[in-house]
Amino acid sequence: MAFVTLEQKGPVGVITMNRPEALNALNDQVLRDLDAVLDQVEENEEILVAVITGAGRSFVAGADIGQMSTLTAAEGKKFGALGNRVFLKLENLSKPTIAAVNGFALGGGCELSMACDIRVASEKAKFGQPEVGLGITPGFGGTQRLPRIVGTANAMELILTAQTINAARALEIGLVSHVYAPEELMDKAMELANAIAANAQVAVRQSKAAIRRGLQTDMTTGAAYESEAFGLCFATEDQKDAMKAFLNKEKVTAFKNR
Repeated sequence: MAFVTLEQKGPVGVITMNRPEALNALNDQVLRDLDAVLDQVEENEEILVAVITGAGRSFVAGADIGQMSTLTAAEGKKFGALGNRVFLKLENLSKPTIAAVNGFALGGGCELSMACDIRVASEKAKFGQPEVGLGITPGFGGTQRLPRIVGTANAMELILTAQTINAARALEIGLVSHVYAPEELMDKAMELANAIAANAQVAVRQSKAAIRRGLQTDMTTGAAYESEAFGLCFATEDQKDAMKAFLNKEKVTAFKNR
């Protein structure tokens, strides 16, 4: 794809937002390229975990203001719907996703990172939802995911003030899990991805699905879904092998992922 690349490194697919001359800003074509790459990740049985990062000094600096500046209300709604559809596909990918935020993650970039399951950041990363300063609202899920991740008050402050925060503050409010020196970021993200890939993948994917579904519902419904996921795992070879090894004081060297 022209603006989004996919490189497989063992069980990890590295997705790179690759429009560095525009700080990886999101326009229609970038979103469509990302959409196609996500399909490739989902269909590739060898890829167990995906890491998303940005080329150059930016993760994604936001949606393309040059494109947005002339949109009508109907066109703006259509553009927002495209971004939301692609980011929902990312969020609902069966495989775990990690955002390795290497620089600016503003507007659509912050929203892209929040559609991932885990976020890690470089010390140089910057986060924010600056849309109200441009006369618009967040349009790719920011008003929905940010309060779920950092709480209502922190989300309101970030969105309503349009302020940018650094990686240390993002860590403090729970927007990211870890902050690393820039030169360590990708190594640490890959280390995390490989740690996830080393586990039983049916259980990993069922756990992700249970968490995602539970965030959208009440505790009783979520617990019922968890029970279904829990029971399903007992039909796998991995569960049989791992529990037998545990009882024999042994360790499974590699899961079959079935």
